[in-house]
Amino acid sequence: MSTVSIEATINAKWSEGHSSYSPSSPEELAIIGIELLVRELGTDVARNFIRQAFERYPMPSTPCTDAHAPAGPTCGGTTRQVT
Repeated sequence: MSTVSIEATINAKWSEGHSSYSPSSPEELAIIGIELLVRELGTDVARNFIRQAFERYPMPSTPCTDAHAPAGPTCGGTTRQVT
């Protein structure tokens, strides 16, 4: 995994005001993006937008034997029993 550093200044403006951001990591940039999406679209629409964006990236396969996984129909449609 590589380390990414970001050097950017983001100036966001809207009718009620403005904000300036200087993210230095992908995580900070994501938080800023989420904040701006929620401000523009509202929480539910922003959440759906982000969900659609993540559909581009397949979920990794994980075995259903993880002791910390919740019991229930989450692993291939089968219920894992907690012992």
